Amino acid sequence: MSGVMLPNAGAGVDAARRRHGLQAGLLAAAWLTWPAHAAPARQRIVSVGGALTEIVYALQAQADLVGVDTTSLFPEAAQKLPSVGYARTLSAEGVLALAPTRVIATEDAGPPGVIRQLASAGVEVSVLPARHRFEGLCERVQRVGELTGRVAEARALQQSLVQQWARAQAQVAGRAGKPPRVLFVLAHAPNQIMVAGADTSAQAMLDYVGARNVISGFSGYKPLTPEAVIAAQPELVLLTDQGLSAAGGVDGILRLPGLAHTPAGQQRRVLAMEAMFLLGFGPRLPAAVAALDAALARAMKA
Repeated sequence: MSGVMLPNAGAGVDAARRRHGLQAGLLAAAWLTWPAHAAPARQRIVSVGGALTEIVYALQAQADLVGVDTTSLFPEAAQKLPSVGYARTLSAEGVLALAPTRVIATEDAGPPGVIRQLASAGVEVSVLPARHRFEGLCERVQRVGELTGRVAEARALQQSLVQQWARAQAQVAGRAGKPPRVLFVLAHAPNQIMVAGADTSAQAMLDYVGARNVISGFSGYKPLTPEAVIAAQPELVLLTDQGLSAAGGVDGILRLPGLAHTPAGQQRRVLAMEAMFLLGFGPRLPAAVAALDAALARAMKA
């Protein structure tokens, strides 16, 4: 019999055990060094709607933003991002030039043909309801959290908003006196003066602070008429800062036809707040309600 040596079975088993132990050790080390919450995959997001942009920043997902619309004014850092124009008059070419993987927008964005073009180009388009209620804000926070991979952050933000909302409601409930009669004026330019009716963000804000909208009988915004203003007899005129500037300041507003014959005109009660803060229904909504309530109280005492 030739002197052929057979492999040592015991040695093979020992070697296999050593290899297995080394692999297990490497896996254990990798597990210990892996972050507890791995960062979400990076996206290229275009946010259309100032309130949605605010939510993205509140969830610390701004690194994924590659573009925003012109209403995205807060926080200030959002103004440094490339702009795709006004939310309602988007251009497919302008948006696609930023090579987005996702567009987040509210149902106010458009025109509809552009939204369809973006989807046809392979961009994930997520259109969220523009529900002007606190509950709608919470729903948008949750959805943006899902879309950006910040579910835990969204849940924490919702909890914070609920607490802030309770404090704002308590402040409003503690205000005494009859509800002030308010006329909300939307002024894009001196020749574009509109008043707010039902189913508007302005109406929702007036409801939340316990004020009465003196304009009724229609939904949305309609042109202001002297007859309607005189018949409504508002005690205070509410605008956005941008609208007040477009109308020529307080003096310009008070020159609107019919307003001089109302308590608001005679007492020069004109109140203005930044547009997205007042009407955006973003994460600053509780603060906006508290601020509007306090401002109305001061104005009515003056």
